[in-house]
Amino acid sequence: MGSEADMTGPLLAGGSGAAPAAEAEVVPPWREQLTVRGIVVSAILGVLFCLITHKLNLTVGIIPSLNVAAGLLGYFLVRTWTAALERFGIVSKPFTKQENTVIQTCVVACYGLAFSGGFGSYMLAMDQKTYELIGTDYPGNRAVDVKNPSLSWMIGFMFVVSFLGLFSLVALRKVMVIDYKLTYPSGTATAMLINSFHTTSGAELAEKQVSCLGKYLSISFVWNCFKWFFSGVGDSCGFDNFPSLGLAAFKNTFYFDFSPTYIGCGLICPHIVNCSTLLGAIISWGFLWPYISTKAGEWYPAGLGSNDFKGLYGYKVFISVSVILGDGIYNLIKIIYATIKEIMNARSKQGRLPFVRAQDDDESSELSSEEKLLNDVFVKDSIPPWLAGSGYVGLAAISTATVPMMFPQLKWYLVLSAYVVAPLLAFCNSYGTGLTDWNLASTYGKIGLFIFASWVGQHGGVIAGLAACGVMMSIVSTAADLMQDFKTGYLTLSSPRSMFVSQLIGTALGCVIAPLTFWLYWTAFDIGNPDGMFKAPYAVIFREMAILGVEGFSALPQHCLAICSFFFFAAIAINLLRDVTPDSMSKFIPLPMAMAVPFYIGAYFAIDMFVGTVILFVWEKINRKESEDFSGAVASGLICGDGIWSVPSAILSIMRIDPPMCMYFKPSLA
Repeated sequence: MGSEADMTGPLLAGGSGAAPAAEAEVVPPWREQLTVRGIVVSAILGVLFCLITHKLNLTVGIIPSLNVAAGLLGYFLVRTWTAALERFGIVSKPFTKQENTVIQTCVVACYGLAFSGGFGSYMLAMDQKTYELIGTDYPGNRAVDVKNPSLSWMIGFMFVVSFLGLFSLVALRKVMVIDYKLTYPSGTATAMLINSFHTTSGAELAEKQVSCLGKYLSISFVWNCFKWFFSGVGDSCGFDNFPSLGLAAFKNTFYFDFSPTYIGCGLICPHIVNCSTLLGAIISWGFLWPYISTKAGEWYPAGLGSNDFKGLYGYKVFISVSVILGDGIYNLIKIIYATIKEIMNARSKQGRLPFVRAQDDDESSELSSEEKLLNDVFVKDSIPPWLAGSGYVGLAAISTATVPMMFPQLKWYLVLSAYVVAPLLAFCNSYGTGLTDWNLASTYGKIGLFIFASWVGQHGGVIAGLAACGVMMSIVSTAADLMQDFKTGYLTLSSPRSMFVSQLIGTALGCVIAPLTFWLYWTAFDIGNPDGMFKAPYAVIFREMAILGVEGFSALPQHCLAICSFFFFAAIAINLLRDVTPDSMSKFIPLPMAMAVPFYIGAYFAIDMFVGTVILFVWEKINRKESEDFSGAVASGLICGDGIWSVPSAILSIMRIDPPMCMYFKPSLA
């Protein structure tokens, strides 16, 4: 989502300023910024962050930005590495901020594929379980449009489509970072943090943050271990099903499930995101679904199963889709409009670049020595345009030939047409990310899904649309992540060449690690069960979008189209209201994208996130400086501890070792 909902700010507040001092700054050659220890650390963190991303993808679909956590943990592991070697009398190379940046870039490229690879969305939407969940007799849902996950084709597909995004915009790095001076908020925050690590005072704070992270990581891991003993067999036991607000509320998914991950997300995400999810849960599970359920026998047949798309379940899915599409389309149009407007303004002003306020002539005539150093380092190790162009064309040719072998429904000319328009979409998304920190890759992917599904039609349109969605999402998402990392590298005096090579290495690692870590979940847990923990909500949503692209709206339940239209335009209206009202008022207007998530999933995770936001709010009131320094470390620890526990939990499940107890609640009269 995040990504759909990269609706998050930075994990940790930076210490010192983002830019280094110009004088006495020694910049190592680009080859020295790439080290064996850095690649090893990146691979370790890549596994951890892929596990975390998969868990979030397969449960709620909200993925916070983990860039800053990658920088912090990279710093911690390399410092631990060098300290251990020193005990044996082995002197290591100094750990520079450039190496720290390269590690962070490699990790982000690796775990980014766990999201853009579609393991919780378009790829999972192709499988047999999602097909059966929607209904074998459901109009447009055909048995031929099924392709079950397997490591061979998933890894192959990742290698074929994941590298093109790196070559699509690399030639524009100077334009985006130096000329347009786009902020890329997460990239800037990461640079501030990494720069602060490599100062005396910043290193002391970093040690305290690492200690705090380790403390809460241990607490989270031990708590999950304790919870396991009471979780029994199936999905109805334990603390994850604790009716903390009463049994009546529990039936409507209103309960606190003691999840460290969701509490951590609440600490990371802005207050408005957490409050929006809770508001969406109250509207849907508190009012809308109970009302529609009273219309059983009138609007839809009574006695249908809880997961039958002809009944209440269909309303849940399609109304969620309508809100997501309304929000996504509005933001897409807004960002494309802003991009075109600013570029045209820049051209009309003969060189005055967008987003740079007019300065006095004597100020603008000469750059500061600090900025000169940043610019010189960034343009020194250039990446030849011919390499970027030939790389994109060559990879596009390979992909155009091989993707139809994996998905025969997606013909070669459809793949080629996607690669023709992809660089333009990648530019729009990267530009928008630089302005707002919102990566709208999934929105571009959904648009591609609709277009290609309707283009192919009833003979394979569902699989073709989902596969095309993967092609588009991969390029658009990777390109935005690349520019975000180039901004970090610019502010930490890291070579663009080392950053680009690090992206290539991280992407190659991700093509293997992301499918393998997904496979761990796939073999150990009941993925896609709407009544279980790993609901994989976006698998159903993406398949339904593909079916809508092929069949139109004829398959919707009664009155569903009218309700969906209302929520679609309501999402647009709320976004418009946020943009036209003053900041003092707009910060209290909810986010439709965040409101849409609990419509389908349930209210429990929204309550967990709201608990996190309440903790952060109180902490800010008591000690704002401490909360700025350590809230991200606490959140990272809670999320990472939960992510690490998924490994032993999966191993226990694979070995068929069940928890010894089932903690279950029922009315006392029963």
